[in-house]
Amino acid sequence: LHRALSWMRSADEHENEPDIQFISLWIALNTLYGVDEERHASLAEREIFQRFIYKLNQHDTDGAIYNCLWKKFSGPVKALISNQYVFAPFWSAQRAGEGEEAWRERFDKSATTALSFLKHQKVPELLSVVLDRLYVLRIKLMHGGATYQSQVNRQQVIDGAHILSFLMPVIVNIMLDAPEEDWGAIYFPVIKG
Repeated sequence: LHRALSWMRSADEHENEPDIQFISLWIALNTLYGVDEERHASLAEREIFQRFIYKLNQHDTDGAIYNCLWKKFSGPVKALISNQYVFAPFWSAQRAGEGEEAWRERFDKSATTALSFLKHQKVPELLSVVLDRLYVLRIKLMHGGATYQSQVNRQQVIDGAHILSFLMPVIVNIMLDAPEEDWGAIYFPVIKG
């Protein structure tokens, strides 16, 4: 939590730079779900991430995650869900030189399903879709797939930073309120040398 809070502070310091703000917030999130792989050697990162989401939901007795995604950010969440540029199969099809038929049906089905999760308050499933979309945005930023402060696809970066800026304190508070939960051993423990 200490590491996450430090990266959340970085995001606050860069609130006028959505690229840096988003990256800082994603690092904060990653510090919370990135657990020691030796303890979970048989689990893929995606499964570790899904377990983290379900644990959060179990301890979110006030519905804070849903309130964040629906009441504060339903517009940006809906826009993110309906944005092909943060849908991984879209980019796979682009790299393979495939046409729209290679990704469009999966995208439409994914968006419809995600909007149903939103409507029916299926929080773990909705959070998973939102974070999957934000993960694609994270890859674009961290792997040089976007230009710093570019005007192209700017709204998805701004929306992503805003969603995470409200979601991260909610996640931290849920974890603080559930100290009995085994959230996993940190991947890089502090070693004083």
